[in-house]
Amino acid sequence: METIATSYSPSDSETMYNAVDTNPLSVYVMQHLWNRIVKVVPLWIAPNLLTFTGFLLILINYFLLSFYDWNYTASGPGSQHAPGWVWSVSGLTTFSAYALDSIDGKHARHTMSSSPLGELFDHGLDSWATSLFSLSLFSVFGTRADSGVSAYTLYCVLCVILLTFIISHWEKYNTGILFLPWGYDISQVTLIVVYLLTAVIGIEAWHKPLPFGYFFVDILIAMAIGCSAFLSLPQTLYNIYLAHRRGSLLRTSLYEGLLPLLSPFLLFTLLTTWILSSPSDILTHNPRIFLWMTGVAFSNVTCRLIICQMTNTRTDAIHWLLLPLVGISGGVATGVLVQSELLCLVAYSSLVTVAHVHYGVCVGKQLSKHLNIYIFSLGKRHQE
Repeated sequence: METIATSYSPSDSETMYNAVDTNPLSVYVMQHLWNRIVKVVPLWIAPNLLTFTGFLLILINYFLLSFYDWNYTASGPGSQHAPGWVWSVSGLTTFSAYALDSIDGKHARHTMSSSPLGELFDHGLDSWATSLFSLSLFSVFGTRADSGVSAYTLYCVLCVILLTFIISHWEKYNTGILFLPWGYDISQVTLIVVYLLTAVIGIEAWHKPLPFGYFFVDILIAMAIGCSAFLSLPQTLYNIYLAHRRGSLLRTSLYEGLLPLLSPFLLFTLLTTWILSSPSDILTHNPRIFLWMTGVAFSNVTCRLIICQMTNTRTDAIHWLLLPLVGISGGVATGVLVQSELLCLVAYSSLVTVAHVHYGVCVGKQLSKHLNIYIFSLGKRHQE
């Protein structure tokens, strides 16, 4: 069992949640809706229960789409498409999860139950939900030769989206303030609209050529890359620059400031090496498992960064889950694991999933005990 709470002693600056949201869609539209919804939530419900319920809805939606579209081919011509009701459920679960994730903090303030555990619970589950949102949306477009979308395209888009997520937490690691990325609300509204429209007009409507030979999926890919390259990354670098000018950076050396990005960089480098050197084209033949593994491994790396930024501690340079990945990618590249590549994929996917769930449970229990609170209840724990 990994230990964090036994040595966790938050100062005032650590327990104060500093976040800034400047997205016009959020500020002028969605926040008004969330302020109305949170008023109907019973005060006896714990905020973490809202957070976890939203995550479970995302997970249910992911497994539902996986059942009808395991290899991202169900949207292709001649394939048996997912029923229309599935897309309606996807739209409903996505909106519900979006709402619950947006009101949990407001509800915590209403019930005066804000805590570091709630912050970790919220952002930790968000780090996993980010990949689940993406992997679910991929079922709308699938891998089709006519639109030029391959499993490699899906992998690259997922990497860009995950990079956008971790950049904002890397920024907080250095500045102490979380600037919420503009792309979040835009992406959530887009997901909901796409799912509901799919339920009404059918899956084939998204695969009709647009003017100049483009497809609708090209627009979404451009949006994902654009939000990262032209919104999130420039904003992050500018905020870090301003903190540097004010002398308020928490990490004064370049090495310490960039250290949290080392493990994510190695993760994506090793995964890409595996993909490019795979003799069996592992990503194309097993996209669901490979992309799931990518998202879970990323989430575990990010959760450790979130804990470090909350406790103002130094992050580790290399994540231990990368060590077996080094062996697998190296074995695939040298031809040693040619016959057992699929077995390695399943084994490593199982490892990162079990390790991530175990890590989350252990950290949650330790923080709950340390802070003398329950995770899913507003009652206080009995002192031991």
